[in-house]
Amino acid sequence: MNGPKVNQTLALVKLDHMRETPRTADLYSSAQAGSKNQTDMGTIRREGPGCTGNPQRLYVQDLPAKLDAGWVTGFVDGEGCFHIGINKHAEMRCGYQVLPEFTVVQHERDVELLQRIRDFFSCGVVRTNHGDRWAYRVRGLKDLANHIVPFFVMHPLKSEKRVDFEDFCRVLRMMEAGDHLTVEGVSRIRDIAARMNRGRSR
Repeated sequence: MNGPKVNQTLALVKLDHMRETPRTADLYSSAQAGSKNQTDMGTIRREGPGCTGNPQRLYVQDLPAKLDAGWVTGFVDGEGCFHIGINKHAEMRCGYQVLPEFTVVQHERDVELLQRIRDFFSCGVVRTNHGDRWAYRVRGLKDLANHIVPFFVMHPLKSEKRVDFEDFCRVLRMMEAGDHLTVEGVSRIRDIAARMNRGRSR
């Protein structure tokens, strides 16, 4: 079964693309016996002719036939991003628009992986990002609240990104309460977004 659709409204956050670090990899055990990615669950390494040798690249042949929750959580811990954008918008009451987003960015040769993640969560889109990069994005508040947030509540992230996710959820709750429609609310959301995705410790 794909990512759960749970009626839990929890969150909004700011996402910046964050690469996996050795610390992230160490947080995941080698539970996937038989996989070539035992010590870095969620990372796919490319091997064979034409490979660049980049240790961050993925070994697509080792992808499970069907993505499971543990694999997706590990992969997002290394490659995912929770982002809160704040843009000027003349039609908004306070002059600004708050835009939460969940993103996973990969090289174009791994676009099939992004499509499988999209299918796993049953929401979002896969589109070109910059240059040879593609991105899986989820921006709709309902999709974030009903698909993305409940999944990571049920399957917690293990790296420092967990704290960013918690802030993301905090912003979503503020938006649900209408705080993003006031100058004071936008200011508080801006403060939360500013401390996210900076490799902070728990």
